Amino acid sequence: MTNLYIGMVLVLFIAVLVGFWQLQKKHIKFSTRVFIALGSGVVFGAILQLIFGAGSEVTTGSIDWINIVGNGYVKFLQMLIMPLIFVSIVGAFTKIEGSKDLGKISFTVLATLLGTTAIAALIGILSVMVFNLDGAEFVQGTAETARIEELNISQEQVADLSIPEQIIAFIPVNFFADLSNSRSTSTIAVVIFSAFVGVAYLGVHRKDPEAGEFFAKIIESLYAIVMRIVTLVLRLTPYGIFALMTKALATSDFNALLSLGMFVIASYAALIAMFLIHMLILMGVKVNPIQYLKKTFTVLSFAFTSRSSAGALPLNIETQTKSLGVDQASANFSGTFGLSIGQNGCAGIYPAMLAAIVAPTVGIDIFSPAYILTILAVVTISSFGVAGVGGGATFAALIVLGALDLPVAIVGLVISVEPLIDMGRTLLNVNGSMIAGIISSKRIKSFDAKILNDDLTAIKSDI
Repeated sequence: MTNLYIGMVLVLFIAVLVGFWQLQKKHIKFSTRVFIALGSGVVFGAILQLIFGAGSEVTTGSIDWINIVGNGYVKFLQMLIMPLIFVSIVGAFTKIEGSKDLGKISFTVLATLLGTTAIAALIGILSVMVFNLDGAEFVQGTAETARIEELNISQEQVADLSIPEQIIAFIPVNFFADLSNSRSTSTIAVVIFSAFVGVAYLGVHRKDPEAGEFFAKIIESLYAIVMRIVTLVLRLTPYGIFALMTKALATSDFNALLSLGMFVIASYAALIAMFLIHMLILMGVKVNPIQYLKKTFTVLSFAFTSRSSAGALPLNIETQTKSLGVDQASANFSGTFGLSIGQNGCAGIYPAMLAAIVAPTVGIDIFSPAYILTILAVVTISSFGVAGVGGGATFAALIVLGALDLPVAIVGLVISVEPLIDMGRTLLNVNGSMIAGIISSKRIKSFDAKILNDDLTAIKSDI
């Protein structure tokens, strides 16, 4: 009977996938299809949970097959990270007229990303205090125990590295090895190498314009090809989202969810507070937040449901340039740097909250101003190199907790609510990178307010 039930579940799953294909054929708006997939996954996964239970053979057997779609989609997104980073950063250099704006753009983008990450970390710590989570203890089930064992192995890879040594680890030794994501710091290493290529291009173009133009055309062609591949992968988003949400709901331990409910609430309170600070920053640079939200709805909704900052990069850059009025160079720099540097959600709020929660358990006074400043400094520095696909937040947390000499078990104890919180974190990451692009474009006086204020320029993606 088990195989029969699994077959029935898979038939229903495939039927829903066919339904999404029909919606695509009818050219239903991309963001609409994504949210339908999100809701369908929640409902379908909850039904499996209620009928068969999280640990039943039917559920686990069905999820093994459903994972082909969900995990396959995630792997396709991971496949795109390195090519996207390389062509986007080098492409940004080819769009800079001379080098006079290069320093302003790079400094402004980095300062904004790191500055907002420090603020996000402070918000995370305050959220822990407001919700009285400092020193809180969470339920440890079978899944949490297994996760903690994995984390202990992962931490060994970074435990012996001081922060200066971690910074050195960002420097690429073998670019081709880093393209294969062979190290935990491969993402930032590719960013650094790509920046060197871009700077070299500017020098060659100045001395030999013909050679420079030839290289620029090659990069432009590569960029077009990579973006086409991205489009093909993005078309799989509704299917991937449906499979991922089905797995999340079908295999969730609701008792663990209930025990972690306050942590989820505190996390989203911090994420919302930081999002509102983003809106205040926009007001400070004379950008209407309401108009901004109208223009960024598609990319933010994609980031929320896909949980992938890297997957959102093409929509991120397109939204900045075609809907917000940001210049190409600022959009490419902010979008790409935002994949691996200064992610407000994954590298700011999350590790800071975990550090604030666990610190009192080892006798540290979290209310000490000196310790709060220590957390902020460590979180900000450690925000370099966080990959923009699922797992980056865990890496950031391991670095921060290790640097502060705090136990890492807390990371494993919240595994059951990770997917739920990660949606909000990813949205905040992407939003932060677009804020950086706007500020940079404003600083070099290339921001086109007419595009922002023209409602006809909103991205209505028909992917």
